[in-house]
This record gives sequence, structure tokens and C-alpha cells, in this order.
Amino acid sequence: RGGSTETGRALKYILRKGFPGGRNSSVPEVLIIISDGKSQGSIAMPAMQVKERHITVFAVGIKFPRWEELHMLASEPPERHLLFAGDADDAANGLYSTLSDPVCTDTAPGCKVESYPCERRTLETVKELAGSYVCWKGSKQPSAVQASLCPFIRWKRILIKHPSRCFRTVCPDPCDSQPCQNGGTCVPEGLDSYHCLCLLGYGGDVHCAAKLSLDCGVDLLFLMDSSAGATLEGFLRYKAFLKRFLQAMVGQGSPVSVGVAQYDDDVRIPIELGQHKDAFSLMKSIDALNFSGGRTLTGRALQYVAQHGFRSTPVFADMQDDLPRVVVLLTDSKSQDSVAEAAKYVKDQNLFLIGIGSSFMRAELTKLTGNPQQTIVYSDPQDLFNRIPELQRRICSVGNPAGCQAQSLDLAFAVDASSGVGLENFLRLRHFVRSSCLHFVINRDVTQIALVIYGSKAHTVFALDTHTSNSAVLQAIDQAPFLRDSASAGSALLHVYSDVMTVQKGARPGVNKVVVLLTNGGGVEDAAAPAQQLRHNGILVFVVAIGDARRDALLRVAGSPSYLLHISSYEDLQHYQGLIMERICEEAKSPMNLCKPNPCMNQGVCILGPGSYRCECHGWEGPHCESRVLRGDSPRSPALPPHSHVHWSPAALGLQHFSRRQMDQRH
Repeated sequence: RGGSTETGRALKYILRKGFPGGRNSSVPEVLIIISDGKSQGSIAMPAMQVKERHITVFAVGIKFPRWEELHMLASEPPERHLLFAGDADDAANGLYSTLSDPVCTDTAPGCKVESYPCERRTLETVKELAGSYVCWKGSKQPSAVQASLCPFIRWKRILIKHPSRCFRTVCPDPCDSQPCQNGGTCVPEGLDSYHCLCLLGYGGDVHCAAKLSLDCGVDLLFLMDSSAGATLEGFLRYKAFLKRFLQAMVGQGSPVSVGVAQYDDDVRIPIELGQHKDAFSLMKSIDALNFSGGRTLTGRALQYVAQHGFRSTPVFADMQDDLPRVVVLLTDSKSQDSVAEAAKYVKDQNLFLIGIGSSFMRAELTKLTGNPQQTIVYSDPQDLFNRIPELQRRICSVGNPAGCQAQSLDLAFAVDASSGVGLENFLRLRHFVRSSCLHFVINRDVTQIALVIYGSKAHTVFALDTHTSNSAVLQAIDQAPFLRDSASAGSALLHVYSDVMTVQKGARPGVNKVVVLLTNGGGVEDAAAPAQQLRHNGILVFVVAIGDARRDALLRVAGSPSYLLHISSYEDLQHYQGLIMERICEEAKSPMNLCKPNPCMNQGVCILGPGSYRCECHGWEGPHCESRVLRGDSPRSPALPPHSHVHWSPAALGLQHFSRRQMDQRH
């Protein structure tokens, strides 16, 4: 608050008023004075009177205090009641230590108060002779002066240290017993509690028990690169990753049967599939694996484990082991033999291959697995361990059908058919759309698909409500023509907005909507605004760009990196189909606004209700404002009183689906 330091007056106030809200005399009174000890008034008498009242006084010095005054204020013994705020932790501990005995008796078990040497510091201002300088003095003679040497004094502030003794309470660290398991870090909280920072994949309880688990039944074989290209460091890193993954995932009664193989010039299977029934013996066997060095013959290793890695004897003679078979390849070096035939052989044996490697191995791993979804890459050694949950998801996704068969979805493909793409690549794009449609059940109630091709202008090959079966859609895709002119992705998205994703053209209110733009990056400069219009209307825009294209322009169209997929070549497009389907299906499961896009025609206003919507019409009538009001009539819905509104729910819309052709027939 500013002003002078009147410590004496403050003590008199305490003596006169007492402790505000204080209890009876059986409760100890403790006064903590925080001051620089430089009071402008006398403190001797008030300090003595406070102590006579049996008030325990702690004096806490701030900045560079005058310790003599603080000594006068503090209770006896002064070394236990004098503290320095500059060492905040020591001051708090010293206060706690002194209060513990005799004022407080609730000391944590095992704790003890100990003294230690410390020092009190202060700044004092002292005189210092700086030297002698010539000065002029008066003389007895008139009009005369006398030269002389005069001493020159200056004031100097010096730091003075006073040796003393301090007290602190020392308690056993709650982390001394190492309570955190599986590599967790113990963080103390006060004197008797702690919490554990758990590694990824752990945290099932406060002591970092395994959090994730492989609750899916699979036969799982890890194939580790032990070649010179992987290096000893890389091999040990994969061993550590393998141990941490299995410790987190495989527990008592786990339905997973695990084996481990390693390779260089030769292939060895030191841990046979199902050899170990408990985690402890499995960890010991992994620890015993040794680095060998040699050439990186990944193709040969894959063929070997496909032939010999999954030999298992059924428990009963009449039972066959029909669990999914998964090979997890761990490698950080390019293969020195051909992998194409080996990858095909693995698939022919109905094995599911997952590849793990550093980011520079992405292309080779994708070629091996045939699917980017089955490729896991990491950016640095620590990032490898962050991929444990992703590997768990990939393993347990084996056998799950692709696509979103049970989700309602309105899906439109906008395909670049310009001369910049070329006929051969256009046919690849068309084949991609065709194979993507195989992942969906196409009918009025589940998935509706539309196809738009574009050059300088966009053309609807078929609308959302044109075809109601997979076979009809596949046949129509094969008829999509190549346009040959320049590309304008903006005109294509604007066409989708105004002429495809509308109720008049079969779009269903309350159903998620996705547009997949397939482009080589040409003509996307004018597409950002139409894409934003689509998003504002509740329609997701997913951009798949092939070849060289400016990422910043593509990102403006996609709106987010999550909805942009940049692929190096048309040949690689097929490998990304699973990933694209996964993103589309995630969108199909998200909540939907029934009024986006607007189901009301002719400038009708959509108004949301609980689980439904209604259309307010002006000059039109009907559930979606589809019929013009005859002159003299008031807007109304059929068979309803004037000025009433119809509420539509998603279920009702599933039963009565309006398209422009149906409306033309009715009206």
C-alpha cells in the first residue's frame, strides 16, 4: 500500500485488537511478520509485550533485511524463528519444522527436524575513503586563495553475510519405494503422496498397469530385421519396442498366440508361435535375442515365415486353428532382394502383413503391405513407442470388413476428366471410383452415390437418386466419358453444391454428405470458395490430389490437413483406397444437422425441432415448399389446416423420399 514502515504501530494494533476471529486461549497463537526490518518507529516495547502475551512470532525477512531488528521481533530461539523469504522453499520448510514442535504435533511418520548451517544476508551503507583531491581554501591575505589536498569520501553499499543455523524437516520421499510400474515416472505430491506419469499403452491404474490389451484372437508373428543395415542400435530399439508392446498387450488368458523371428541372410524363428504361455518367460526369450548382421533379404524372410512361421498343432484333432494370421515386419533398411513376389505370396497364404519402419521406409513398406493403412512409420526413436496404440488397432482390425455398410450416407465423386489428367490416368480414376463403390450398400435407405466429371465445365454422370443398386451404379461409372479440355475444380464443386447435393436431386435431410474431389491439382485456384460453401452447408469436402500440385492451394480447398490426401502417382492410388474409405466412414458416423443442407425448396426456411425439422414457406406449400400456392389460397400443407407446419423426422424421410422427378409426377 506504500507509506512508511511502522512495525511498532502494527504490533500495538495486534495487542489492542487481538487476532480477528481467534478462538479461546487454549489454541496457540502464531504471528508471522514479513518485513525488511527497517521500521521508522521503535519496536522494542511492542515486541516485548507481544512475547509476554505468549504469541509465537516468526520474522520473515524480505529483500536485504536489517537482521538486528528481526532478531528483536522473533521468538526464542531466534535461529528457529528467523526465516528468509528469498529462499521460499527453505523458509516454508523452516516454518513447518518449528511449528511441528511444540506448537503442532501432527508430523508425518518417519519425518525428523534437523539443523543445517545457513547464512543471513543484508546490505549496509558504509563510508569509504576514495582518495585525496586538490581543493581550494581561503587565505588570511585579502583576495587570495590557498591550494590544499582534501580527503574525498563516498558511500558504498556492501553485502554482509552472517553465519547462522537453520532448521528443516526431512521426510522419506514417497517415491523411494518405486511404486510406478512398467517404466512409469513417480512425481511426489507433498510429504506422503505421489502420482505416476505412465508410458503410452499403460495407465490402467495409478501404478501404470497395462491399459491396452489385444482382446482380439489372432496368431501374431513378429519378423525383426537383424541385418547390418538395421544396425545394432536399431535392433535393440526394436527389441525394446517389442517388449513394451507385449507387456502392455499380452496378459493372462490373452487370446493372442505370439512368435518372434529375425532375419538377415538367414531366417530364424527363436520363439515359436505359442511357445510361451506367460509374459515373464516370453520377455526372457526376447532378451536372449542377439544381433547378427548380414545382408537385408526381406523378400526371402517373408516367404520363409509364410511357409514355416504358422505351423501349429490344434488342441483337438477335429479342430482347426482358423484365427487370423498376422505378420508384423520391423525393419529400418531397404531390402537387397525382390519383395514383390514375396508380398504376393504372403497375401496368397491369407496372411495379414503390417510394416513398421522409419519415415524413409514408407514407400517400400507400402509396396510390401499393399495398403498405407497397414504401414506404420515413425519420425524418431521415441515416436516409435508412441505407435503402440496404432499397432494394437491395426492388429485387431484384421477380418473387419471395409466400408460403412450400416451407415446412411450421401456420397458424390467429382472426377477430373481434363486433358491435364490424360485418358490413361482418367481410366485409373474411374476404376478407383468403381472399386470404392463396392464398399457400400447402395439403395435409398443406406448409401446414395452421385458421379460428376469435370473439365472447364462440370457434368452429372448420375445423380444421388438415379440408381438404387450396386450393379446399376457400377455399370453407369463405366459409361463416364473423358472430356479432354482444361480443368476447373471450382466449377465442379459449385455444380455439386447447386445441382447435386440438393433435396431436389435426391439428397436426404439428416444424412451425412461427403464430396470426394479427385484432381491432379490443376484448376484448383478457384475451388476454395465453393468448397467453403459446401462445408458451411454441412457437406464434407475430401481432396485426393495425385502428382505434383501446390499443397497450399489444395489445403484451402480441403479446409484441413485431415481432409487432404496427396499421392505421388496414379499407380499408387489403389493403395490408399482403404484409408480414404476409413475417413469417409468416420464422417458417416458423425452427428448431423437436419437443416444442412436446407431441405426446404423455393427459399423456404428450415427450422429445427427436437429430432425433426419443419419448413416455413412463402408463396409455396407442401412439406418442403414444393407446390406453388394458387392465387387466393393461403400457404398450407396438404390435408392440414391453413398456416400449419409439418414436422419431419429422419425416420419419416426414410419412408417418403422426394426427388424432382417424383414431385413433377405428383404435381
